[in-house]
Amino acid sequence: MRILVVEDDRKVAGFIEQGLREEGYAVDIAPDGEAATLSAHVYDYDIILLDVVLPKKNGFQVATELRREGRKTPILMLTSRDAVEDVVRGLDAGADDYLAKPFQFDELLARIRALVRRGGANHLEVLQAGALALDRMRHTCRWEGRALDLTPKEFQLLEHFLLHPEEVVRRTTLLEKVWDLHFDPGSNVVDVHVGNLRRKLEAAAGRPVLMTVRGVGFILRVEQG
Repeated sequence: MRILVVEDDRKVAGFIEQGLREEGYAVDIAPDGEAATLSAHVYDYDIILLDVVLPKKNGFQVATELRREGRKTPILMLTSRDAVEDVVRGLDAGADDYLAKPFQFDELLARIRALVRRGGANHLEVLQAGALALDRMRHTCRWEGRALDLTPKEFQLLEHFLLHPEEVVRRTTLLEKVWDLHFDPGSNVVDVHVGNLRRKLEAAAGRPVLMTVRGVGFILRVEQG
């Protein structure tokens, strides 16, 4: 999943970013409300973690604007303003949940998982195609019940392929969904990680599963034939 963290405190933003990356999420940071709305217009995020007290536009304004435009991305507000009236205002502005600072990181992860289970951004808890099953909450993957040992980046790639089975996925799409805003598009790292994932899937299935479409991207074909 790709998460937008909207936080003007660099220390807090760095702490959240590092923790989420260690859990296998792709993360972008927006330091103010204007940058947040711009990023949300350009990229299709799975969840937005939104501070309330921000430069240029506050979190209430950001949430209201995104909801007025019809954007349904789940929003989790993170703020030290935990008075009842602020919580009510945030939820009325369009937030799906509210977490007061300071918070335990495990609670943040649990709330993210809860938003996913409620159906945010096309999410199912388990993605399945043929013999392949990927549990997005437990970060596990199995082929015919046998566990596959995937790195966090391989897991993210396979998650995206399973959201688009039998479809050609372009390299640029993978860069957008699995890597962050500052990634060098000229790098061959996408091909390296896809190659590693391909070998693991082929070893489990006993046949090619993830194929290259020359000059375009990749396609996941779980079913034989």
